[in-house]
Amino acid sequence: MLEEWQTSWKNGDTGRKIYNIMPSVSLRPTNWIREDVIFFSQHGPFPACLKKFHLSDSDYCSCGGIGTALHYATECIYTVSWHMRKPAPNFEQEWLKRVANNSSPGRKFVGLSNS
Repeated sequence: MLEEWQTSWKNGDTGRKIYNIMPSVSLRPTNWIREDVIFFSQHGPFPACLKKFHLSDSDYCSCGGIGTALHYATECIYTVSWHMRKPAPNFEQEWLKRVANNSSPGRKFVGLSNS
């Protein structure tokens, strides 16, 4: 059963952002809270996501940047209190894995999806 699930997860068309962080299936649940899921899936109240689903005409943040979860967590002038250091583009995937595996309960981006 796990092998079939793993094959389906590996070859799937959806969930690729989460797959890139967690490529292996497991019966052990993650300790992710709602905000973790929103941040790592990048499906939330972010302009880039809203435009992708035709819920907005623009993918720009009011500060002028492209409104992604990473933008709000690292560079938006309106969310400075939640900022983390932005990774270089070639290290972004590894950075996301490390942040996802950080077991600290006080992740900085908890408030991003509510801002």
